[in-house]
Amino acid sequence: MTHSPADIRRLLDAHQRLPRRDLGQNFVADPNTVRRVARLAGIGEGDRVIEIGAGLGSLTLALADTGASVTAVEIDRHLAPILREVVDARTNVTVVEADAMTIDWDELVGPDTWTIVANLPYNLATPLVCDVLDHVPRVRRLVVMVQREVAERFVATPRAPAYGAVSVKIAYWASARIVGHVPAAVFVPRPNVESALVEIERRSPPDPDIDRSALFALVRKAFGQRRKMLRRSLVGIVSPSQFADAGVSPESRPEELDVTAWCRLTAELAAR
Repeated sequence: MTHSPADIRRLLDAHQRLPRRDLGQNFVADPNTVRRVARLAGIGEGDRVIEIGAGLGSLTLALADTGASVTAVEIDRHLAPILREVVDARTNVTVVEADAMTIDWDELVGPDTWTIVANLPYNLATPLVCDVLDHVPRVRRLVVMVQREVAERFVATPRAPAYGAVSVKIAYWASARIVGHVPAAVFVPRPNVESALVEIERRSPPDPDIDRSALFALVRKAFGQRRKMLRRSLVGIVSPSQFADAGVSPESRPEELDVTAWCRLTAELAAR
């Protein structure tokens, strides 16, 4: 059983709560959508799932129905008690009241392997996904609902309009693809944007020994002036001979380089 729009409004009214815009609270209120997310996540008994921004438990209930062990993280101290009431009968759900951006991930995940499945607040999606990929290797897979434009950046490849620094970071750590679209009509309150469901699965990075801080800093620097050729945006950082030795044209623009080319350029800088 999952929440309908009437259920969402009843829970909010009963506890005299309103959705908080500052926390990006748009609650999924469509049973078919949350069941589809749970199905696409491919989880079941024996799996461990973290849900970020569990809210009133619409997706939580669908995840619990798969038989997986679910840790539902909710930052709002007013919603966390309601969420506990909603999942009270589910022995496979644990509610954690915490901020996902400051939580102790090592303590949360321990030695186990996890999947994150979540309807992420729009203002949290990019920093959270990047933080998890950088620092929480025990999370092997993410299936997340995000703003459609954010989803397009996550999965973009070189020369695509949405390709940017975030695209390179995700490509370094994982493969990403859009596995579904989510209309605004399934949320309460209804947002002004469409959403998409993205699957991000870890893989071996193209150069596991690279200085990742240097790599991502170089990428951010170049994309900060994305319309300029690299010889201009990286002037004083990369010399003509370093471009040549890395096999990268200095006349290229940042959106033309894939993650392996960025790794070669970073390695060449480190070698000198």
